[in-house]
Amino acid sequence: MTGTLITVAPTGAESSKAAVPALPVTIDELVATAKECEALGAAIVHVHIRDDAAEPTLDQGRLRETVAALRQSTSLIVQLSSGGAVTDPEADRLAVLDAGPEMASCTMGTVNFGDGVFLNRWEFIVDLHTRMRDKGIVPEYEIFDLGQLTTLQRLLTQHGLPHGGHVHVDLVMGVPGGMPGTAAALVACHQAIRDLPAGTTFSATGIGRSTIPVMLASLSAGGHLRVGMEDTVTYAKGRPVESNMQLVARAVGFAQLAQRPPLTTAEARELLGVTPR
Repeated sequence: MTGTLITVAPTGAESSKAAVPALPVTIDELVATAKECEALGAAIVHVHIRDDAAEPTLDQGRLRETVAALRQSTSLIVQLSSGGAVTDPEADRLAVLDAGPEMASCTMGTVNFGDGVFLNRWEFIVDLHTRMRDKGIVPEYEIFDLGQLTTLQRLLTQHGLPHGGHVHVDLVMGVPGGMPGTAAALVACHQAIRDLPAGTTFSATGIGRSTIPVMLASLSAGGHLRVGMEDTVTYAKGRPVESNMQLVARAVGFAQLAQRPPLTTAEARELLGVTPR
C-alpha cells in the first residue's frame, strides 16, 4: 500500500460540549471541521450528530441535513455511525441508512463499553450488512476485539461480500472492555485479517492515550488511520486537543514520515468501492 487512508471522527457520542468546548456539535461546526480536515489530507468523515442541546441523537431529519451539507461543502466520503450512543434502539440505528450516507459503520459484536454495553446481536449485524448492500452503501466493519474478525468471516461466508466488493475494517483499540491499544494486539488482528477475502484493508483507531502507539503500529503493518475528537480529547499529557485539524495534521505527518502520503478522496473511493460523486 503506497498511500494512507485517513478518516476523521470529529464528534462521537461520549464527550459533552460542556466538558470539551472545542467539540463540533452543530451542522455548521461539523462542516467547518470537515473542510479543514479535507484540506490537510482526510478522505472520510465518520459522523455522529447532536441535537440542539448538544446531546447525541439519531434524528432522521438532522441526519439527512448533515449528510447533505457535508456532500455540498466537501468531497469527503460521508460515513455515518450506525452505532449512535450505546442506549440507542436497533430500529433507530438501522434507520441511519435512510439518510443517504456513502458509507456506514457495522460493528461485529457486543462489547463492554466503559460502564455501558454496546449491544450488537448477530441478527442485527446481518440485517445491517444486507440493508447496506441493498442501498448501495459501503460498510466499514468496526472491530473491538479479536474474535469479532472471526464473526466478520462468518458474516461474509454466509451472506456474501458488501456493496462494491471490497472489505474494509476499522480496529477500534483501547476502549475499556475491548482489546488494548498495543502493537501486539494490532499484530494479532493483522494475522486474523489474512483469513478474510484477498485485498481486505484495515484502519486502526487508538482511543485516548493509545492514539500514537496505534497510529505507528498501523502504519508499520500497512494499515490506515482514523483520528479525531471522538477518540481522544487530549493531544499530549495535560494538553487538551484544540481542534480535529490538529489531530489530522499529526496523522498526515506520520503518514508522510512512513512515505505513505494521504490518499485523495478520489483514490479512497476507488480503493473502497465507493461510487464516485
